Amino acid sequence: MRYPSKAEEEALHAKILQKDVTAPAEVHRAFMDVIIHVLDREVPCRHREVAHDSAIDAVLHYLKAPERFDPHRGRLSTYLTQIAKKRALDRRRTLEKRELREQKYAGEFELVARSPKEALEATVEARLLMDRLESSGLVPEEQAFLRLVLQGEGSTERLAVALGLGPLPEDERRRQVKRHRDRLMKRLQRLGREDVDVDP
Repeated sequence: MRYPSKAEEEALHAKILQKDVTAPAEVHRAFMDVIIHVLDREVPCRHREVAHDSAIDAVLHYLKAPERFDPHRGRLSTYLTQIAKKRALDRRRTLEKRELREQKYAGEFELVARSPKEALEATVEARLLMDRLESSGLVPEEQAFLRLVLQGEGSTERLAVALGLGPLPEDERRRQVKRHRDRLMKRLQRLGREDVDVDP
């Protein structure tokens, strides 16, 4: 596997500048595989598509504006490979950042599978708690808000809608949702303590 010779590159570049309709496919055939090979060796891409997509980016970048390539400053193969390497590094950094974010999220919010019995008990307890809340004087908006919170909803926007809050600046909406959440969670704690007090 090798790059085209300098003469072959010059001939291809001339055809591109002349807008020869067959030239883009020739550029693709002449450079794609060898650029991917170089990327795999010099910019380790754990995912094959990173090298492939980066090589395509380089070829398309060149074909979109071939006049940017200056043959007096170097070979076309070098020009394309440098573009592909930069794109591959960018893709690799983006992928690594995303994987770190996902690992951090998974670590903070690890999902633990429950047995069917535990899931049923939790559902029954939640239903009993909601029954008590409904009879404790909460208005329907507060009940809807608590249902969402107990289901794990974290969206400030959805919680604000449940509370019936009108249009507010983002900071104020977040503050109002937090205030209601804190107040209602304290109420839940009080109900829990009352349950303990009346247990035989």
